[in-house]
Amino acid sequence: MKIARLPINDLTNGWSRILPHREPKAALEADLVADWIVVGGGYAGLAAARRLAENRPDEKVVLLEAGICGENASGRNSGFAIDLPHTTSSSLDELDGAHRYLRLARAAIDQLSTLVERHRIQCDWSREGKYQAAVTERGSKEMLEPFARELAALNEPYEWVEADVLKEKLGTAHFHRAVYTPGCILMNPAALTRGLADSLPENVALHENTPVMEVVYANGVEVKTPRGSVRAPRMILGTNGFSEQFGVLQGKFVHLAVHASLTRPLTEAQQRAYGVAKPWGLTPCNAVGGITMRYTQDHRILIRQTIELAMGQRVTQARQDNRARLHKKLMDERFPALRDVEMEHTWTGFVCVSRNGAPAFGRAGPGVWTAACQNAIGVTKGTIGGTLAADMACERENPLIADMLSLGEPSDIPPRPLTEIGARVKLGWEVWRNRHEA
Repeated sequence: MKIARLPINDLTNGWSRILPHREPKAALEADLVADWIVVGGGYAGLAAARRLAENRPDEKVVLLEAGICGENASGRNSGFAIDLPHTTSSSLDELDGAHRYLRLARAAIDQLSTLVERHRIQCDWSREGKYQAAVTERGSKEMLEPFARELAALNEPYEWVEADVLKEKLGTAHFHRAVYTPGCILMNPAALTRGLADSLPENVALHENTPVMEVVYANGVEVKTPRGSVRAPRMILGTNGFSEQFGVLQGKFVHLAVHASLTRPLTEAQQRAYGVAKPWGLTPCNAVGGITMRYTQDHRILIRQTIELAMGQRVTQARQDNRARLHKKLMDERFPALRDVEMEHTWTGFVCVSRNGAPAFGRAGPGVWTAACQNAIGVTKGTIGGTLAADMACERENPLIADMLSLGEPSDIPPRPLTEIGARVKLGWEVWRNRHEA
């Protein structure tokens, strides 16, 4: 089976552009035989390869990344490791499901925290918590108050932060109120991904800049790359939205493009004018129409806004330039004292979601397992998904596997023309209906 679509590194990812140069691992230039193949060097693939190596220390794991670790989706998110349900849609009748989500997310955060400390990964990893904010009183009543009731029912700590205090914490008067929760981790996601890649166990052979061009399912699995191949009896796909290229999970995914911009560091004078010393992270009460923002440890401001359909996982440069102008306008509106701060980087990340919000996890065929479709919560869901896929493949007992399976399987989507029409209408309606939260 030929692979028709590959990720493209357009060299725009601001999170990696602000880091020191890293030399990628050598591309594959040989024909190998291994015990395991893992495809995809993001959170899911890195976690799967690490756990396979730990479960089977005498076996060889080959991890193939089409580009460079930290340059694709895992390194392009907003840098939140979120421990709580991401939306307010869960009802109080579904608390058991929320508890399962919490167990999975916190297991991932604990796992990543251990690795960051053990390997001294320099990624600005810090438990700052996050604000989930509403711009209007309507947004607070419709979305934040149900979220707070859910947290109370779960016995989870939270606090209401009103507009005057929120202005002191964030340096902007744009928001009406927020719910603050303490368990979220903030980090540079590209630096985290790089660090995870560079600290893999010795029995993992990572090859970057090594896209899989063809896969053959016969007597195990064989993958062919531009200058080599790997044959193994078993494979785990940590390829997220590209998994459908491997003949599995076809007709299951909707692909979205999410745009973000990062400023240059504030000067000392600008920091004084801004008046906020502590880093923070904010997510909107409405993920489609709202804005995600961060103030980083190196005194930059991140703006992420607009979600668009991108079934081909491509956007034009003109579209990206348009988003950069929008982000600058949004920043000027929220931080008028910082109008002279330029946006230094603008990039696009591609998000894979399923129609019913379920992950693509588990056995996908003889000798093939998947950990994909994290529905925009890749740091935690990707990490725990890859870990549990490896445990399942190794037949290692882990109670969290049942929690993961309980999240269900992706439902089928209509044929592409109908999906595109439906998704565009739905996104457009959500943006218009929640325009008060922009």
